[in-house]
Amino acid sequence: MSEHNMINYEETCASFEWERPENYNFAQDVIDHWANRDPKKQALFWVDDAGNEETRTFQEISSNSKKLCNALFKAGVQRGDTIILILGREISWWEIFTAALRMGSIISPGTTQLSSKDIEYRIQAAAATCIITNSANSEKVEKIALNCPSLTTKLLTDGEKEGWINYQKVLVQFDDNFPAVNTSANDEAMCYFTSGTTGYPKMTIHTHSYAIGHKPTGQYWLDLDENDLHWNISDTGWAKAAWSSYFGPWICGASLFIHHSSGFNAGQTLQLLEKYPVTTMCGAPTIYRMLVLEDLSKYDFSTLRHCVGAGEPLNPEIIEIWRKATSITIRDGYGQTETAILCGNFPCIEPRFGSMGKPTPGIKLAVIDYNGNELAANIEGDIAVKVDPEKPQGMFKEYKNDPERTSDTRQGPWYITGDRAYVDDDGYFWFVSRSDDVILSAGYRIGPFEVESALIEHPAVAESAVVSSPDETRGEVVKAFVVLAPDYDVSDTLAKELQDHVKNITAPYKYPRKLEFIETLPKTVSGKIRRIELREREWGKT
Repeated sequence: MSEHNMINYEETCASFEWERPENYNFAQDVIDHWANRDPKKQALFWVDDAGNEETRTFQEISSNSKKLCNALFKAGVQRGDTIILILGREISWWEIFTAALRMGSIISPGTTQLSSKDIEYRIQAAAATCIITNSANSEKVEKIALNCPSLTTKLLTDGEKEGWINYQKVLVQFDDNFPAVNTSANDEAMCYFTSGTTGYPKMTIHTHSYAIGHKPTGQYWLDLDENDLHWNISDTGWAKAAWSSYFGPWICGASLFIHHSSGFNAGQTLQLLEKYPVTTMCGAPTIYRMLVLEDLSKYDFSTLRHCVGAGEPLNPEIIEIWRKATSITIRDGYGQTETAILCGNFPCIEPRFGSMGKPTPGIKLAVIDYNGNELAANIEGDIAVKVDPEKPQGMFKEYKNDPERTSDTRQGPWYITGDRAYVDDDGYFWFVSRSDDVILSAGYRIGPFEVESALIEHPAVAESAVVSSPDETRGEVVKAFVVLAPDYDVSDTLAKELQDHVKNITAPYKYPRKLEFIETLPKTVSGKIRRIELREREWGKT
């Protein structure tokens, strides 16, 4: 355990107080802090599938981000503008993220799997003025750019393209003199699109103080200090990257290990863990489920000291196999796109396999009933965070332009997470289920409405309902129940065609891995599809 981190859980909780500065800017207060303290201090170590290696110091991240600020400012991007960022694990992602915070713009990261239609929706919804991506994804932008009048600036991180600013030229042509904007801690800083049960993704808005909310993520859960090399195996498009690939580690001065690859390969991941001095690792449960299928006895894990998992509960048997091979217990943590870490099996507490752990210091977490009353031990209810009279740091500001869905998350003084759990006699939280229909598959959050909307665009589909279905590796997967239009017949060929259709319409990770043709869908008296009935059938509850 890192020396400065939590030693006694109860004492830490009792003495914890949130920092609440009036002004805050992570680029200046954290990145520049480490850069000024030691210009040679490593911020990240990057490798790719071809074996290429690169490093960046905090000083280099700081300098390159300032050059980009000057270029974007000259191009007309201003404080408060939204910048859409669609990149994989390229080093420029970290520099661009830092630049947006520095200049007081709002950064909106997205996965490289987004389709043209997804990108168009995001630009329009956020009224984004700028998009930054690579050549591989620029074609998607070109297809829809004319439909996005707010979009005035396009920047390409690799190569040349007419109408696009070249990132490599920016680093040569612009100087690194750019004073950080004196942002209020409550100014908007980030916009994450997150899937819900109904409608298209919501814009989850975080302020600059969100970074402060991740101090416990880095210190207490990831257990980092400035001597660590931390590997978070997460897509850059998700809030998990903000948690464990950006704010959490860098606030502690840790260095990031980044593997830029086209996809996940368990054997290769284990080889990298053996080759490089990675000390801490974070991954979705799916990652660990795939790793333990390998022969772990063949690998040396001598530098690894701490592992965590998040996104969904991790099966106790997986934790046990990993512990036998590495002597390390994978410690589950829990939080959301809307929050920082809310609950975890922190290093100083005895882990309960399959449990979410105990509340994070600074977070008043409870299981409540429909009236907002805290429930006794071992009774299932809604997981809620006390946000009144004072919100803990790291909580989102709102769903932008959606006051109704924002207010739906409140019950008196509580923020309702949308997840259900119970607390045992010793104060450990145990996840039961989502209280809505959102599907959590391999760490991805998928709204059924988005998949159903894609399916209905195919002429063969009269109606569909999408629910989660159990899966050994991914935890759960998307399953579609499809009612066919007249003149279409059930066939494996058609099933495959519908799956491919969804992949083409929306981000491929959302496609239904299981598809079942059905005569009619179960509905309420008012005609709403009863997804719960189909979901319970899938999970063997009826």
